[in-house]
Amino acid sequence: MTKILLQRLAFLCATSLVVSILAFLVPYMTGGDPVRTILQSRVGDLAVDQDSVAALRIKLGLDRPLYEQYGLWLADAVHGDLGVSFANKMPVANEVARALGVSATLAAVSLAFALLVAFPLGTLSAMRRGGRFDTLATFVTQTFVAVPEYWMAPMAILLCSLHLGLLPSAGWRGWSCVIMPALVLSLRPMAYFTRVTRAAMIDVLGAPYITAALSRGLNMRQTVVHHGVRNGIMPVLTLFAMWLAGLLGGSVVVEVIFSIPGMGRLLFEAVINKDIPMLQGGFVCIVVLSIVITTVTDIIHMFINPAVRVGHAR
Repeated sequence: MTKILLQRLAFLCATSLVVSILAFLVPYMTGGDPVRTILQSRVGDLAVDQDSVAALRIKLGLDRPLYEQYGLWLADAVHGDLGVSFANKMPVANEVARALGVSATLAAVSLAFALLVAFPLGTLSAMRRGGRFDTLATFVTQTFVAVPEYWMAPMAILLCSLHLGLLPSAGWRGWSCVIMPALVLSLRPMAYFTRVTRAAMIDVLGAPYITAALSRGLNMRQTVVHHGVRNGIMPVLTLFAMWLAGLLGGSVVVEVIFSIPGMGRLLFEAVINKDIPMLQGGFVCIVVLSIVITTVTDIIHMFINPAVRVGHAR
């Protein structure tokens, strides 16, 4: 077990290093002079003189070899210094931490709601495979997969805010502002969770130990609760972790429409403003955090399911 944990830790460090290199190279991927791009984003003027470019190149240390630049940037990043935003002159680390907190809250609430609905729904669909309930659940989940957030979000605002007046249409001023965007964001993962739960539970219900439990006199509900849930929920937990990692920076549409100051909106505005330090800091934090989440999920699986641990040890 210790060997497996060390392997996971080494993989985490190596992947984070690769991510840091890619983030550092963001200014060089624009196709032009990174110093000129930085200066233009600061002053908002496409016409910049050569003296200003040369002075900024020396000030930022961009006249040094590339490996020296990366070393200095990585050392600052490790100590929590991700630079200063070109747009609002605020430390990038503080802005990213604030936005990550907002996105994490939104993602956790939406995925918790999706899981609370999807797991019982998928389990019932598996128990009533081929019946009317299963057909209806399949139709609803396929609809949720097909409907995009950029359509669902305005519809939710029209219904819940303008017509019914139940919830605020935008902003981030309390839990009342969390409900509607979380519900919109939960529909697609809810559909996938339901389908994965249904497939997993169909396999579980056909396993020999389920037949043995039924033969001992347990009814189907008791058998599923006491013997099927643990094995059926494993694939859902993996999918949950993947969605959590993705939503930390991937809920751009919902955050922009509902004016939520999360990571998606932060990166969207950074692209618009050509805010390179914000892009670099946001990219590093999101990807590294996603890798950490998936690694922790793998480790949890090893503790919950010994078969996974044995498979990794081979």
